Amino acid sequence: MKKYIFSFLIITLLASCSDYQLLEQNPNLPTSVPSAIILRSVLNGMNEGAWNGTMRNNQFYCSNYAYYDTNEYNWQYASLQFTTLKNVVKLEEEALKSGAKTLNPYSALGKFLRAYSYTNMTLRVGDLPVKDALKGITVDKPKYDTQKEVFIQVLKWLEESNNDLATLITAGDKSLDGDIYYAGDLRKWQKAVNTFRLRVLIHLSKKADDADLKVKQDFAAIIANPTKYPLMTDLSESLQYVWSVNNKYPRNPDNLGNNATRENMSKTYIDLLKNNNDPRLFVVSEPAEAQIAKGLKATDVEAYVGASSGEDLADMSSKAGRGEYSFQSRKRYYSSYTGENTFLVSYPEMCFNIAEAVNQGWVTGNAQDWYERGIKASMSFYGISDATAYLAQASVKYAGNNAAGLTQILSQKYIAFFQNSGYEAYYNWRRTGIPSFLIGAGTGNGTKIPLRFRYPQSEQSTNIDNLKEALTRQFGVGIEGENINAAMWLIK
Repeated sequence: MKKYIFSFLIITLLASCSDYQLLEQNPNLPTSVPSAIILRSVLNGMNEGAWNGTMRNNQFYCSNYAYYDTNEYNWQYASLQFTTLKNVVKLEEEALKSGAKTLNPYSALGKFLRAYSYTNMTLRVGDLPVKDALKGITVDKPKYDTQKEVFIQVLKWLEESNNDLATLITAGDKSLDGDIYYAGDLRKWQKAVNTFRLRVLIHLSKKADDADLKVKQDFAAIIANPTKYPLMTDLSESLQYVWSVNNKYPRNPDNLGNNATRENMSKTYIDLLKNNNDPRLFVVSEPAEAQIAKGLKATDVEAYVGASSGEDLADMSSKAGRGEYSFQSRKRYYSSYTGENTFLVSYPEMCFNIAEAVNQGWVTGNAQDWYERGIKASMSFYGISDATAYLAQASVKYAGNNAAGLTQILSQKYIAFFQNSGYEAYYNWRRTGIPSFLIGAGTGNGTKIPLRFRYPQSEQSTNIDNLKEALTRQFGVGIEGENINAAMWLIK
């Protein structure tokens, strides 16, 4: 009898425990999130915006009003994207939970998203944890891999993403919900993956002869096999963010009174347009009022004046107030809430990357053709349909596969990066020195353009030993000596 009572009590306690656990669950809180919702959030976060500090650092425009910002390059700590990468892991897990096969559109895109995030992060700081990263409590203090190892893994992910997407396309799998860029079109994603891979290989140009990286070989393999590695074919296939009335373009009717005249165009950018009688000049900027007062017309390139990013801010502010500098086009950038699309990875950039590869002898082809395609595509973005007269100018006509031709390609790519593609304009300057960035009292940092950001402060409190090791390996310094002017492996 006692045994019976004891057994009954155990069963009752277990049942009570089970009931308690059920009661503990909050039916109003989800225990999982659909992959589509996570994907939408991750993709939305890829947009690095326009008319912000990044674009000032690219020397496309300047702030002339200290209350809003300065033009200084006193960079501090990088904001890295490990939270985004954790969401990518969750994205893949939730896809499997929902019944997807091991190979599915979310897993294929997940490899691209890993490559995209790691590329952006390593370009900012250098070495990063990869092999030990994203393992949660299993490895809470991940070791840093070298920047070279980071890029080897990035290129591996991009190859796998391309191959996975090809398999899914052949199988007719269209189960990619939450895609805000290509509405689930895997073929367009495959083109974006391979176009981005060309960007990564171009970033590695100083390591083009490294046998482990195979930069030239990989670039040539992609160009030689468009069936296996399809690329973007026109501007419409660019990976681009479309602004909406719910997520407004950074310059819109609401902030016209705040910053329209407290920002002016940069001389670095404006002079490239002026020197070549570029019609894009008249689309993106306004003539300086002081120049119009002198009798120049709005159609005269000399009516447009940009300020040096290195100018003392007080001087710039005074001159802007006197109408000596051009402002951004208020008609184009403040007349609607949707503005212009913002490229993440664009067709014009791809054209210039291929032109550069041909110029440098990585691949065979017609560099002039790709160079002109890039210019035409960039102009069409601004509604300019005929670039014939522009291309016929001696200063614009391709000079050949030589240093002069390369400078033309890189200059035109810089122009095409205006207000898009995050820090790509800066990264290309850092890699090549083109165009010449302007410096002075206004740029701070001892009148130097920095070469990197510092690692996040959080690493000092959570992973200090591995961070010290990475800094010593890269720059021969400890945490106290970490320097934003130090050259990372990529650009040595």
